[in-house]
Amino acid sequence: QVQLVESGGGLVQVGGSLRLSCAASGRTFTSNGMGWFRQAPGKEREFVAANSWSGDRVDYGDSVKGRFTISRDNAKNTVYLQMNSLKPEDTAKYYCAARTGWGPFRDIKIYDFWGQGTQVTVSS
Repeated sequence: QVQLVESGGGLVQVGGSLRLSCAASGRTFTSNGMGWFRQAPGKEREFVAANSWSGDRVDYGDSVKGRFTISRDNAKNTVYLQMNSLKPEDTAKYYCAARTGWGPFRDIKIYDFWGQGTQVTVSS
């Protein structure tokens, strides 16, 4: 099992920034990478960003490219999501996930472990 705990969400104004953190513990060696998804009320969970543990591969959802940056600190088993130029449509609950499967990073089916999520609200 891999346990994931997100933090860093909150209320921010349009154009502002937030940095989310996701700390992983447990059998993290079984995971081949982590990602971020988000879900707004009444909508499906949406891919945001993901990277490999080695850092040589990264992918972003189309709606966040150029604004969000995923990074990680392997020594701390922590993944970060830096969110800049936030928009009202970025309002959602953000989830960290760890994958053991292989495939496109944005394929939600390859993620086996999920955090509880952290709320991000962008006010206009």
